[in-house]
Amino acid sequence: MNDFLYNDFIFSSRYRLWRHLLYWTFHVSIWAAFWVVMGVPLSYGRQLINMVMWVPAFILFGYPLVYGAIPHLLLKGRVWQFLLFVLFWGVVGLYIDAGYRGYVLIPAQEAMGLDNILPRGPLAFCYLCMTTSAASPMIIKFFKLWTTKQRDWVRAQQEKATAELQLLKAQVHPHFLFNTLNNIYSFSLDNSPKTPGLILKLSSLLSYMLYDCKTDEVRLEKEIDIMKNYIDLERERYGNKIEISWSVEGEIKDKLIAPLLLLPFLENAFKHGVSEQLEKPWLGVDISVKHGTLRCKIANSKNEHVPQSKQGIGIDNVKKRLSLIYPGKHELKINDEGSFFVVSMMLVLTDEMEVAVQPSAELYIPQSIQHETSLPAYR
Repeated sequence: MNDFLYNDFIFSSRYRLWRHLLYWTFHVSIWAAFWVVMGVPLSYGRQLINMVMWVPAFILFGYPLVYGAIPHLLLKGRVWQFLLFVLFWGVVGLYIDAGYRGYVLIPAQEAMGLDNILPRGPLAFCYLCMTTSAASPMIIKFFKLWTTKQRDWVRAQQEKATAELQLLKAQVHPHFLFNTLNNIYSFSLDNSPKTPGLILKLSSLLSYMLYDCKTDEVRLEKEIDIMKNYIDLERERYGNKIEISWSVEGEIKDKLIAPLLLLPFLENAFKHGVSEQLEKPWLGVDISVKHGTLRCKIANSKNEHVPQSKQGIGIDNVKKRLSLIYPGKHELKINDEGSFFVVSMMLVLTDEMEVAVQPSAELYIPQSIQHETSLPAYR
């Protein structure tokens, strides 16, 4: 019912006539009661008749302001022109008031045999009644049009954000595939027997991107599995030349996250850090979830003598997606510490079960998955 009143009855052109009838019924009822309370020696019924007979004058004076000055001047920023038009129309209102009473209202009341008829000529309280009667619909029209503009602006921003988000996601996929296929290609050149297994892992990643990533959010467990698959692909590429530390702990079950948010940082660590280091490189990944908040830290060694290249589209896309999907619900820090590089991200996750109350500290039971025996000293 409330949605009908707000969206359909108030804003839909379908009910425009009914809105006007309802407004003027309420208007004449209130004004008739007002004159009775003010001590005018006429019954409420007679005051009601008088106010109904005044409605054409109210419309003639008020509607040019409501449907002309408000939308075409005030809401378009032409404030001075709006004020000048109001002043001009206020002078015109003096003639509308006197002319309507002298040539329409009084002759009609005399024809109906009514008594206590107002005299002809300008009357201050009649003019005041007419001008104040125009103010109410002007205020209503202003806020209605302003609300409509705000709704249109919000809708446009949402559509823009959705379109931009889809574009960013479309850019992530080719970027990821390009680097991964390069890794597999290097194995195929050596006729490595591991190539079929790597292709199978890539098939799993493709399935994830083609099907799971179509949704706005995926299971955090699935996103973490994809990261593990990617690390396995890279581990096969580097063999024993790289030390990899991997830690996942906390409440990772039943949590949702936007797809492919974490993977670009891992990909960047290999591409711009590990691959450029001559001595034994290392990579550390720490992921924890506690009370619905994800904290992810990815650190990698790098050759401090090699100038850092500009971040690729993967990292830039993640930054944009974070601002679009998690406004005010994320923190991202990317630090160059000379001999190693650190990415730290905090993210408020969505609970798949939509639990309203966060679990208390006493109920927190960590679930740890450890790979490798130790982490480098960057911790």
